[in-house]
Amino acid sequence: MFSTRSFFLHPNTNGAVAQRLEQGTHNPLVVGSIPTGPTFTISNLRGQTNLRTPCMVDLMISRSTLHIMIFHCFFFAGLLASTAMAAEAWPQFRGPTGQGIASGAGPLKWSKDTGIAWKMPLSAQGWSSPVIADGKIILTGSRKDGDATHLTAFALDVATGKTLWNIDLFKPTAEETAAQHGKNSLASSTPVIADGIVYVHFGHMGTAALRLADGEVVWKKQISYKPMHGNGGSPIIVGDLLVVNADAEIDPTIVAFHRKDGTIAWRTPRDQKVRSAFSFSTPLVVETDGRKEILSAGSGMIGAYAPEDGRLLWKATYGEGYSVVPRPVVAEGIAYVATGYNVPKLIAIRLGKATGDVTKTHIVWEVTRRMPKTPSMIATQGQILVLDDTGALTGLNAKSGEPVWNEKLPGNFSASPILTGDTLYAVTEDGVCYVVKISPDGAEIQFETDLAERTLASPILLGGALYLRTEKHLWKITGK
Repeated sequence: MFSTRSFFLHPNTNGAVAQRLEQGTHNPLVVGSIPTGPTFTISNLRGQTNLRTPCMVDLMISRSTLHIMIFHCFFFAGLLASTAMAAEAWPQFRGPTGQGIASGAGPLKWSKDTGIAWKMPLSAQGWSSPVIADGKIILTGSRKDGDATHLTAFALDVATGKTLWNIDLFKPTAEETAAQHGKNSLASSTPVIADGIVYVHFGHMGTAALRLADGEVVWKKQISYKPMHGNGGSPIIVGDLLVVNADAEIDPTIVAFHRKDGTIAWRTPRDQKVRSAFSFSTPLVVETDGRKEILSAGSGMIGAYAPEDGRLLWKATYGEGYSVVPRPVVAEGIAYVATGYNVPKLIAIRLGKATGDVTKTHIVWEVTRRMPKTPSMIATQGQILVLDDTGALTGLNAKSGEPVWNEKLPGNFSASPILTGDTLYAVTEDGVCYVVKISPDGAEIQFETDLAERTLASPILLGGALYLRTEKHLWKITGK
C-alpha cells in the first residue's frame, strides 16, 4: 500500500514534527517535500538574521521510505540544536543585553584546584572582561617589550583555552600611558563583537576593528584627548556605528565611528559644567517613543543622544557626581543610573516624552545609602540589585527605590555581578567568588571560594561555564 503524505521540518519546535498536509490513497506514488536543512532565526547585535535552507527537494517516496525521511527530520533537528549552541555568544560588556543577565544554569561549587575545565596563563595584562562568539574568547591586554609597551588583542579557543591568534595593535608613548590609576589598566575596555568583526578600544591610545576569524586588522584609529586615570568605558554597537564615551579630564565628548572604516561619524561635547569632567561609564542603547536613544552617563549628567547625528535629545543632571563607572540599566520604561563620586547616588529616570533638561520632570526617585561607585546594577523581577564597592548587596523596589532587603558579601568589589535565574555571581577584588541565591525577600550566600588571585574584571556566564579573568590567568569554571 502507498499513501500520499507531504511533510516538513518545523523549526520552532523542540524536535522534528512531521506535519501531514495532504493524504490520499488513489495514487500509488507520493509526492513529498523535505528540507535539505533547517530554517531558523538567530539574534545578533544588529537585529534578526534569518538563516534559511538552500532548497526544497521534491521526492517520490513509498511508505517505507517515509520512515527513513522522518528519521532524517530528527537528524536535522539535532543539527538545529547544535547550530543554536554554536550561535551562543556573550558579545559585549555585561552580556547579550548589556545588563548583566545570563541564561542557563552555571556552576555551583568549585575551587582553585577542582571544577576547572582549564586555566590559561595570559601573556598580556589588563582588566577588560572576556567576550565570546563563534567558539572564540576575545581579550585585550598590554605587554612590555623592554621599554616599549604594546597593546594587543587575542583570541582563545572556548573548548581548550589555547591561543588562536594574537595581534599587536598600538604602541603608546610613555606620556600616553602615564595617567593610569592604580586600579586601572591600559586595557580595561571590554571588546564588542558584531557580524564577524571584533572592535577593541584603548581610549585615547587607539581603537581598532579586527576579523574574528583570524585577527586580521580591518582598520585602526586614534582619537586624541587628555584622560584622567586612563580609560575604562567599553564600546557599543549602534547600527552601523561604534560608539564610545571619551570623558576626558578636559572637553569630554561622546564619539561615534563608522564601523566599516573607522572614520568619525560625529563627536558631541558633553553639555554640562562640572569641576571634575572625567568618567568611565559604558553607554546603553534603548528604544522609546519609536526612536533609538544612546544613554550615556558622564560627570554631572546622563544624556540621551541621537544615533544618526549625535545631538543631545535630553539630559538629567546630578550635581557634581564624577568618575562615573557603572553602566545604566533599564527596566519597565525606567533608566537606573549611578552618579559616581564622592557620595554615589542611584537615580531612576522615567523614559519617554523627554526633551531638554528633564531633571525636574522625569527623575522618579533617588537613593544615596549603600550605592555603588564601580559595580553595575541588575534589574530583575521588580527589583534593582545593587552591589556597592564594600560588599553591601541590596534589593531595591524598582518603582519606589525603597530597600527591600540587604545582605553583606565580605570583601571589596570592582567587578560587576551577573545573574542567571535566581543565582547571582559576584567576585571580590581579591578573587573570592560568591554564589548567591536571590529571592524577592532577600539573598543568601550558597557558596564561596577563594581563587587566590586578584581580579577587577567582570565574570561572564555562557554555555554552563563561568569565565573569569584574573591578574595572570583566564579561568573556565564548570564545577565538574
